[in-house]
Amino acid sequence: MNILKVHIEFILKNMKTKKYDKIPYRTCLGCQEKKPKRDLLRIIRTPEGVVEIDQTGKKSGRGAYLCYNKLCLRAALQKKRLGKALKVELSPELIKELEERFGITVNHN
Repeated sequence: MNILKVHIEFILKNMKTKKYDKIPYRTCLGCQEKKPKRDLLRIIRTPEGVVEIDQTGKKSGRGAYLCYNKLCLRAALQKKRLGKALKVELSPELIKELEERFGITVNHN
């Protein structure tokens, strides 16, 4: 019985593979820090060219990531990093939606 218990523990211990242990990291456009993907807001440009917020993190399209931090959004918009990452001009409606989501107002000069 003792050998069987050791064998089962060995199997369970080695079932974890790198495939399951990896946590995907992405870089925030505002602060430029790498963080777990789940901790960031994903904004995408769909294949049709529409820019939108990806709630699920699984929509197809070119993605850009931001921390849920007012300063990160402000930096990404002022330095135009978000538009450059998505390779598109951001619409005033999207910027307003992001500002509302983060609870800030950004100067657009």
